[in-house]
Amino acid sequence: MRTRNTEKIELVKQMTMQMIVANGIENLSVNSLAKACGISVATLYIYFKDKDDLITQVAIEEGTRLSNAILKDFDPDQSFETGLWQQWQCRSHYLMANPLSLSFMERIQMSSYGGKVRSVIGDLFHSVMTRFVEGAIKRGELIPLSVEAWWSVAFAPLYSLIRFNREGRSVSMKSFVLTDEILRQTFEIVVKALKP
Repeated sequence: MRTRNTEKIELVKQMTMQMIVANGIENLSVNSLAKACGISVATLYIYFKDKDDLITQVAIEEGTRLSNAILKDFDPDQSFETGLWQQWQCRSHYLMANPLSLSFMERIQMSSYGGKVRSVIGDLFHSVMTRFVEGAIKRGELIPLSVEAWWSVAFAPLYSLIRFNREGRSVSMKSFVLTDEILRQTFEIVVKALKP
């Protein structure tokens, strides 16, 4: 039996993400993936049971990496404004430094794999963020909102700015680079909207 080659595994994972971003999940072919990695299809099956297992493993690993970056040093008991700003900074820094991860996870979240990823990594993330939001509401720092409304107001503006930065242009088609000043300005408006 052949031993696992970590360099090959990492190449396969990276290429899987690139091909899914470029062509969509439904168009990922094990044959074209193997060819792009310079390995045989049989080699892929040493590492993964099938295409579904490959996509699931890559998505869970990338989702875990993203969650760890977002929750790094995050204290769910800190003040609402401080905690939300920390979330904005962690998310923007990680996602701007890892644009492939952002594009890949967007595709995964909109697919049947999104539920698989959430079922594996979602509990810790959900419990930490729930504690943060509920604590802010109890302290009178945040207006009570449904999870969907809270998430839309708290994070949609951030993800729009990151997308504009990734595309290099804004909604007005002007060139765009996300600066600390724009990030902070947008954050201040979001916090104002969420405070009682």
